[in-house]
Amino acid sequence: MEHNKPFKSALSVSEGVAQPPSVNPALQRKKPKVLTTAQYIEGILSGNRTILGRSITLIESNLTEHSIQAQEIIEKCLPHTGKSIRIGITGVPGAGKSTFIESMGNYIITQGHRLAVLAIDPSSEKSKGSILGDKTRMETLSSNENAFIRPSPSAGSLGGVARKTRESILLCEAAGFDIIFVETVGVGQSEIAVHSMVDFFLLLMLAGAGDELQGIKRGIMEMADMIAITKSDGTNIDKAKRASAEFRSALHLYPASESNWEPKVLTCSAIENTGIKDIWDNISEYKLFTSGNNYFQERRRRQAQYWMLESINEQLKNNFFQNSEMQEMLASLEKKVLNDCISPFVAAQQILDVYFKSAKIKKES
Repeated sequence: MEHNKPFKSALSVSEGVAQPPSVNPALQRKKPKVLTTAQYIEGILSGNRTILGRSITLIESNLTEHSIQAQEIIEKCLPHTGKSIRIGITGVPGAGKSTFIESMGNYIITQGHRLAVLAIDPSSEKSKGSILGDKTRMETLSSNENAFIRPSPSAGSLGGVARKTRESILLCEAAGFDIIFVETVGVGQSEIAVHSMVDFFLLLMLAGAGDELQGIKRGIMEMADMIAITKSDGTNIDKAKRASAEFRSALHLYPASESNWEPKVLTCSAIENTGIKDIWDNISEYKLFTSGNNYFQERRRRQAQYWMLESINEQLKNNFFQNSEMQEMLASLEKKVLNDCISPFVAAQQILDVYFKSAKIKKES
């Protein structure tokens, strides 16, 4: 009978309280609703910055279905584009591009304009990632409802320009932004990619950095429609004045531009907001001058032609490298090239002959 009695112990374990989830359900990020092409277009044309940002994300996507929808959106928005001034801004590292853009942007908005900033962030060659921190560096401007700031990864494209920047410019124009800034990664010969998509090319330089007489900057300076010496404040004012005089002398050595516009060299301080008005007035003067001699319109027509050819090149390249037959043949030929069994040029010709023959057969069938 004693064995049938329930065992009692001095030790007991409480059931305790149910633990809450590790993440607050109220704070969990909801998946954005998939929008139709018509909804994207309606949002863009109404100036909705959220939908504009999502449409640019769609443009930057490498997925085929996204690319098809993005092209439909661009096509529908095209009649509402072309009514802005597109300004490319580049400069030496440390020139204060982001600080300058915020100061200039705030001034432009006070003049009744709407500004879109497409800031290109450098991508890591290893991880392919980008910091995309321009919104944190342009805190005042990014909070203004008349400004739209879009940092995009360069993704290793030419001159640090994102592959789809030009399409993004068109969508920003359709959304009602009449001033477009394209900020590039830095100075290099490949900045011609920026030059080929903007109306005005602004080069920011530092005083006393040893760049005034460097011949390697010749290609960039020849493209510049204006040079602005930044950080002209405090003890740096005299250095900035000397630098501007040296740059003016250097510009006189270059041949006249196609537009017959004579580039000016100005000084400014983004922190003290000095010289900002003069720079904007000079850009406005350029627009009037080049519109008067029809260079402004002609330049845009040539740019459209250039980007059509670039688009063809890009699609041909993608089609070639995504072809499974070409991938197999390429892997085989690469081994032969690495083992010195065949020259790189002969290998390239062989694979291209097969590719073109395959394309011809498909066309005939």
